[in-house]
Amino acid sequence: MKTELTEISPTQREIKIEVGADDVKEAYGKVSRKYAKGATVPGFRKGYAPLDVIRLRYKEEIRNEVLQEVLPPKVAEAIREHDLQPLTEPHLHIEDAENIKVNGSQPIGLNVHVEVMPEIPTPNYQGLEVTRRRRPVEDAEIEDLIANRLQEHAALIPVENRKSKIGDTVIADLVGIFADDPHGEPIKAENLEVVLGDEVIEKAFTENLVGVEEDEEKEFTVSYPEEFSSAALAGKTVNYKAKIKSVGIMDVPELNDEWAESLDEGYKSLADLRKKLRADLETYADTDADARLRNNAIAKMIEDNAFEVPNTLIESQARSLLNNFARDLQQRGVDLNKVENDFVEMAFNQMKTQAERDVRGAMLLEKIAEAEKIDVSETEVEEEIAKLAEYYKSDQEEVRDSLEKQGGSATIRNNLRTRKSIEALIAKATVIEGEWIDETVDEAPGNARNEEQKRKMVGKKALRVEEKTTPTKAAKKKAAK
Repeated sequence: MKTELTEISPTQREIKIEVGADDVKEAYGKVSRKYAKGATVPGFRKGYAPLDVIRLRYKEEIRNEVLQEVLPPKVAEAIREHDLQPLTEPHLHIEDAENIKVNGSQPIGLNVHVEVMPEIPTPNYQGLEVTRRRRPVEDAEIEDLIANRLQEHAALIPVENRKSKIGDTVIADLVGIFADDPHGEPIKAENLEVVLGDEVIEKAFTENLVGVEEDEEKEFTVSYPEEFSSAALAGKTVNYKAKIKSVGIMDVPELNDEWAESLDEGYKSLADLRKKLRADLETYADTDADARLRNNAIAKMIEDNAFEVPNTLIESQARSLLNNFARDLQQRGVDLNKVENDFVEMAFNQMKTQAERDVRGAMLLEKIAEAEKIDVSETEVEEEIAKLAEYYKSDQEEVRDSLEKQGGSATIRNNLRTRKSIEALIAKATVIEGEWIDETVDEAPGNARNEEQKRKMVGKKALRVEEKTTPTKAAKKKAAK
């Protein structure tokens, strides 16, 4: 056997193989005799038909089996000869396949394409300049949190001796029938709260629910605008029947020290509540700033260290991201069977951009781990399992059993190794404290946060695909908004 190795790219190799005629002839004889032994041919006793007859009668079967007998072992031998580590099954192309002869009268030539890991130089990560930006905590955020807590503790006080008016809250059971599909699935909502006059409430609901009282039944029609937020309702006309269950005014607690103490969360006064809320927000701001710093450091490292990434690894990671995305959609009520193939293909292509960054980052972090001689001890693995058990309120044996289904403790070990590599990257970086910039508006191509926004947008599109078929629960709740 003759072989010749050619480097097509950092991740692609081609091996030209010539399988000798003697090897082909030997396999041809072996396969022919096997067929002759078990073949039943009219005019001959079983196993006694001449080889020439067998080879003519089973020409295609013998041809395919000879190729299967000869080529895979020769390909494996050539891969070992050139010390290659394929990432996936090699691709074979037989030269002049239509006219190939397997009787041993001539050698067989083939080209084998193999995808391999590229040579990755150790990244120049020491002294990498990154900026840490911490979002300042504003007084308005604290007041918004307090306002939300007040609303959570608000109570609906029924009105007496009058009908509903602007500012009241009407609680009703609602059934809606689409005017263009009277026999289709109706919109149903129980105990729907409608704040009359609220700017987020569809105007027609306020107009028709002003002047109602408890136990009254009201019928009205709503024509939704084409640009309505729910695709299931946009441009539709719906005939509603509303059963009024209650009309009342939301009684919001007075904002004072007594209310803060009544929360039974250890607050001694309103000032104490504000102080502790600020402390929580400051802690979150620090955690968020550190997370952004790590992400930006990895992004900068990826940007500064270009190399070709094997497509096999990108495809695998993209499929993993797509599967996670699909599970997220299911949890949000999307029927995946009703999602169009074009949408799935579009989502997968968008995932590939992030997948390439994920793979590239993981490969570079592994090089840092090698350079820093990072190791993970059994003690560290056990400590991590204990933390997981505490977080999930489970025992450690259950965590171990769960891990066995996901690759065992090796998964924990790899995660800890990656975490240590990121810590080493940050420790060796030059960190500059900078002014806060809202990075969520950063539209730079390839920005990690921007890619996350794209995935969220894809999710919104998926929900609209679902809503075209049948109103989802979310759409029903949006009917009045």
